[in-house]
Amino acid sequence: MTLPPLADLIDSARVVSLPMHTRFRGVDTREALLFEGPEGWAEFSPFVEYADAEASTWLAAAIDFAWNAQPEPLRDRIPVNATVPAIDASKVAEVLARFPGCRTAKVKVAEPGQTLADDVARVRAVREVMGPEGRIRVDANGLWNVDEAEHAVHALNEFDLEYVEQPCATVDELAELRRRVKYMGIPVAADESVRKSTDPLAVARAKAADLLVVKAQPLGGVTHALQIVTAAGLPVVVSSALDTAIGLSQGAALAAALPRLDFDCGLGTASLFLDDVADLRPVDGSIPVGRVPPDAAALTRLAASDERRDWWLARLGRCHEVLGGVGDAS
Repeated sequence: MTLPPLADLIDSARVVSLPMHTRFRGVDTREALLFEGPEGWAEFSPFVEYADAEASTWLAAAIDFAWNAQPEPLRDRIPVNATVPAIDASKVAEVLARFPGCRTAKVKVAEPGQTLADDVARVRAVREVMGPEGRIRVDANGLWNVDEAEHAVHALNEFDLEYVEQPCATVDELAELRRRVKYMGIPVAADESVRKSTDPLAVARAKAADLLVVKAQPLGGVTHALQIVTAAGLPVVVSSALDTAIGLSQGAALAAALPRLDFDCGLGTASLFLDDVADLRPVDGSIPVGRVPPDAAALTRLAASDERRDWWLARLGRCHEVLGGVGDAS
């Protein structure tokens, strides 16, 4: 893929800051840089703590989405899950109400400063709201060791988990946990072990997970993510990286291109925001497939401060230089 000049990206670049209903992943607002290419708008929003080498993969994904036609969609709507942050159990019903029609909930667990008892109470509240037919998956973001994860899976087993996502940090730990809990019938999913790894297929080769969570931005775009999915040969869940509506539309393009879509996708996260650049919140438990342009008034309303805009533009320039150095943005 040809790398467009940096000036072409800066020309339409808009930096936005989206306020959130509840603190999530350690932030109260989500910043993103948006730009427009020949095919439409794209999002560049690696988390602020990521180094340029990792963030440049996210830029490659954005350029691919803005400058290139995407794979042909096989479906026009994507079923999505609700996302429950590490909140008090008393607030679960309020959060789930923002995800109308969603039959699946992903619940954050292993939050620093909280206990397993907090996790159990939160998941129990989700089960009570969703009823016996609801599907519940939990996400620990790799924050348990193997023994902690095994203990937590036992404690949460009564709630009929669909799977446990990234319970431990390393591939070896995932493999060991999977061996220990296999008799319980609770699948193990890998997220960070795919998107943050120099070898995203290592987890599949090690048989350390039953399914993969894939995200378009961290994996370099829809086409590259599809190549990883094909090579891994495991079922996948397409999820967001706390994207704006623009990034969610790229995730939907990835989900729409998959030959099989066996799980509800984590692309309903627009409901975590108080405001967004466009409306891509779930309706009847799903979101539509298709490119989403930002609303001009929203771009103005949600514009980041001059200081943050300068920070993102400088980051954009550095990541563009990284991509230029490797000679290929794919």
